[in-house]
Amino acid sequence: MANLSLKEIAEKIEGTILQGSESLSFNRFNIDTRLTEPGELFFAITADRNGHDFVPSALQRGASGAVISQNVTVDDTGFALIQVKDTLDALQKLAAKVLREHSLKVVGITGSIGKTTTKEFTSCLLSKKFKVLKSEGNYNNHLGVPLTLLKLRKDHEVAVLEMAMSNPGEITTLTRIAPPDIAVITNINPVHLQFFKSIEEIALAKKEILVGTKKDGTAILNGDDELVLKIAADWKGKRILFGLSDKCDIRAQNVRKGGWDGLSFDLIYGEKKAKTSIPFFYESVLYNFLTAAAAGYALALPLESLLSQVENLKPLPMRGVHICLRENIHLVDDCYNSNPAALESALKSLAELPAQRKIAVLGDMLELGEKEVQFHFRAGEQVAETRWDILMAAGPLSAHMAEGASSAGMSKERIFHFPDSEAAAKEIWSIVKEGDLILVKGSRGMKMDKVVDELKSKG
Repeated sequence: MANLSLKEIAEKIEGTILQGSESLSFNRFNIDTRLTEPGELFFAITADRNGHDFVPSALQRGASGAVISQNVTVDDTGFALIQVKDTLDALQKLAAKVLREHSLKVVGITGSIGKTTTKEFTSCLLSKKFKVLKSEGNYNNHLGVPLTLLKLRKDHEVAVLEMAMSNPGEITTLTRIAPPDIAVITNINPVHLQFFKSIEEIALAKKEILVGTKKDGTAILNGDDELVLKIAADWKGKRILFGLSDKCDIRAQNVRKGGWDGLSFDLIYGEKKAKTSIPFFYESVLYNFLTAAAAGYALALPLESLLSQVENLKPLPMRGVHICLRENIHLVDDCYNSNPAALESALKSLAELPAQRKIAVLGDMLELGEKEVQFHFRAGEQVAETRWDILMAAGPLSAHMAEGASSAGMSKERIFHFPDSEAAAKEIWSIVKEGDLILVKGSRGMKMDKVVDELKSKG
């Protein structure tokens, strides 16, 4: 982690030391007093809540200092205080300058779907050869990225950073803090349409990662996504394409589905080829793997090193986790989030797995803007078209899923609608039978994990 004196920090963020010894050192930095550890420097960020109100709490929990932009009185004169104009700007400025003092490669990952899984896979594959710093959890925004960078150690060789956005300009901010050496765009899909007029606007916002990439950097692009290729048409640097089509440098051929055992395929890794298997059954996860492999290729990771790490790839919590319950019931917990493209992929991938019946427990997909009704109606049609046996729809928007499924020929006796996930959870065991496959998926705000918890509690 960065180890900086109070004086060094003040100089880097152009702040004024109000109190505290200039030689006092810090190697931990935080914005949330609930997570504060002894010795930390607390940044009083003003956002939904005013961080200055929590400086006393930071002191009580053991923090050794705070960066502030408003008047704060602390009786303990040993508690360091640095005054700045803007605490968020100070946090970002400190992270950017710390990064510049380290010699390492930055891999920036953005896209509509699969950023976090791709980040985890990339970190895993690279860790065989490199000392890797990665974004933890959902530290993927204007706060999370700088906090991640402040954990840099001298021995780190690669930083794998997830770069998320819900509005134009947000990725530009992140690339100013951490200009990528390798810029990854996983895909472009209708996500966050509540904040954009069209998917083309989303594409332009994702393009910001290319604009902010170093001049000698490499772009890793989804070669099967026409919108990705379109926004990257004027990229003049090196590019590596990943996907399933023959034009891709990193691709999967002869993909074979092995049921609950996952997928096997021939991995084309530049000029090399190797038979590979991954313990995942979503085709979308195959793309996550190929993206991570492409990052390895960009960093000259030997194929043998990459393959040796495949067995360490694991699904993230609530992102397609396969859970075996009693009576040969298979639960797929995919309730972390949902959007039209991800749901379609899940429905199609799981429809081919062996089970007595297939039950889709689906919550609302949020932030889809003015087309939210059409997206939910279409999702219901897809449930019927992919021959799922039962639809349990939870939430006000999911009522349109029920309508779509019915219009596509699904019997109304096999369609159930509930006002929310709690109501669905109460009825789930009255519907599930021995040998069923159950998919639980919905936007995070729908709290579909309540259904998963109910299934696990009695399964």
